Amino acid sequence: MEQPTAVPPESVSWRLHIDRSMWVAGVRGLMLQALHPVAMQGVWQRSDFMDDPTGRLLRTADFVATTTYGSPREADELGARVRAVHRRLRFTDPETGARCRVDDPELLLWVHCAEVVSYLEVVVRAGVRLGPGDADRYFAEQARTAAHVGLDPADVPASAERMRAYLASVRPGLRAGDEARAAVRFLLWPKVPAHMRALAPFKPLWLPVGALAYYTLPRWARREYGVLPEPPGTQAAATASLRALRRGLHALPDDIYNRVFDEATIARARTARRRLEAAGYDVSKGFAGLRDPARWPDRRPVAAR
Repeated sequence: MEQPTAVPPESVSWRLHIDRSMWVAGVRGLMLQALHPVAMQGVWQRSDFMDDPTGRLLRTADFVATTTYGSPREADELGARVRAVHRRLRFTDPETGARCRVDDPELLLWVHCAEVVSYLEVVVRAGVRLGPGDADRYFAEQARTAAHVGLDPADVPASAERMRAYLASVRPGLRAGDEARAAVRFLLWPKVPAHMRALAPFKPLWLPVGALAYYTLPRWARREYGVLPEPPGTQAAATASLRALRRGLHALPDDIYNRVFDEATIARARTARRRLEAAGYDVSKGFAGLRDPARWPDRRPVAAR
């Protein structure tokens, strides 16, 4: 029988990616990615990010959802579409005049690593507990997932030690250019797209998400940007606020929380729930119940007990 989801509920990826603090983690990932001057030009020149930031974030959320709890076939099909789009896109590096490919392996690797490091660091800071070796397992799981965007998993850091070494190797070339600072300011207070004007009155609710994404960046990255003030005690306040935001998001009923997602993402989650139930998993407490060791200590399908 086909594996019911792209990664199993017992995986570290499942525990992290299902957590609702991923909204902050995703925005933090975008801010970190923007510090790569060439990758930032690819976004600046070939993305609709500034015109439709909500759409970009929701597409990223759908990619993470599909490659986590979508079926293996759904993950493969989405990966093929993403690779096809990236293959067609070119942009110009203004410093060298060179034409660059969006699917250049070095750029894809940076984007991948900035994302998964942000997911891990923010969600753990928000209160999700990991055990010994879980960080290594997460990076190994995500190295395999990186194949969906066209990377060779063998070239992707698959442990915490390898990830630290990679980040240290790219750090000298990272900087906050004008476009990167403009992108961060935009992420702190994005405009509401025309097709979502009904949500405009709720725009102030975005501010804590953007600010927490910024304040959870590494210290060197915040110094590069210098966009928000950082008086003494800011980091402790950021951690407390992040945990409070996470509690608030998890307190929302699913039918309210899910309204932010595209219908395709919601439908994929419903289908995944049916597949998991058919495979013997106890889904009575939803996806969160599958990833909570306190509720399901041995983390095995019901049928296997």
